[in-house]
Amino acid sequence: MADRRHLGFGRRADAPVGRPEAPPPGIPDGTTVLDDEFCAELLPERPVRGHKGSFGKLLVIAGSLDYAGAALLSSRAAGRSGTGLVTLAVPESLQPLFAAKVIEATTMALPEDDVEEVDPEPAIARILDHEHDALVVGPGLRPGLATTELVRLLLDVPAETSPAPAVLDAEALRSLATMEGWWEGARRASVLTPHAGEFARLRAGSGRDPEADGDLTDDDEARVAAARDAATSWRQVVVLKGARTVIAAPDGSVSVAPFENPALATGGTGDVLSGTIGAYLAQGLEPYDAARLGVYLHGLAGEQIRERIGDAGLLASDLPDALAHARKRLAAIAERRKAGKRLGFGAREPSRGSAGGATGPPPSGA
Repeated sequence: MADRRHLGFGRRADAPVGRPEAPPPGIPDGTTVLDDEFCAELLPERPVRGHKGSFGKLLVIAGSLDYAGAALLSSRAAGRSGTGLVTLAVPESLQPLFAAKVIEATTMALPEDDVEEVDPEPAIARILDHEHDALVVGPGLRPGLATTELVRLLLDVPAETSPAPAVLDAEALRSLATMEGWWEGARRASVLTPHAGEFARLRAGSGRDPEADGDLTDDDEARVAAARDAATSWRQVVVLKGARTVIAAPDGSVSVAPFENPALATGGTGDVLSGTIGAYLAQGLEPYDAARLGVYLHGLAGEQIRERIGDAGLLASDLPDALAHARKRLAAIAERRKAGKRLGFGAREPSRGSAGGATGPPPSGA
């Protein structure tokens, strides 16, 4: 196999086990660069006597007639990432269409006030009545005021409750960009997954000039700074997608995935990512860890496909099966580490916690 250490898959002989190497050029100090060893630690346990209820219940709120594929990709990715039960919630007029397309997932009809347009209040009542451990909201939803109101109701939670965490993607992000002060007060813990264009709309909607963030396509330092500022301001985990995807936590911690893969630049790969992150939220990981693991496995799956077909021609539907193989790779690393501990081959340093992982302290004021 070709040497792939420049992509972060290998390790120097003198590198401490489990600690990511120094950031490559362009990545600011104090930023964790994700790799196999580090992300293997994040994998949730899979008890041998577990059952489908043991591995999380994910509710995916997604889909429209024009963007049916987004909902299907997100749901399939969640299943391939280990979620025990996936339910796809769609406008009730479309439920027969989606029920015929999904096999392992179940479907749930959301009440409408027009064809394909969800009626927010009865829909939110049905969503909250459904048993789930995490949500994915947005892939392929129909744009409109009804969708915006549904997203607002999902975010707006009483301070005394602990609602299931959510991944907000695609139309959910565009809805957020139109809401003044959406981050204020008690809010459902969420992972936001914007590409650079969606991120700019969110920044503009929160009163920030997107131009002030700099080049969010090619400048890694600008990407890290902007994502960190957004995450601390919005008090949510932010995944700024693109080459070397940036994952930022509300406490100022930042991680970067090492992947630069043009094969992933095709429609639907973001929907796969939202389902992958949602799967790990449903399996009990904290939002920052679920985002880091989901981003890394998604990138690793993309690299495996790129090895076979090159840097063009990847389809988003290729990724879910590769996700399972990528997870197997990390699980093997985790198992070897556990076996070493059982045999007494030394102890690893303590975990740095679900909200941490940065190789340096967060910036002052974070």
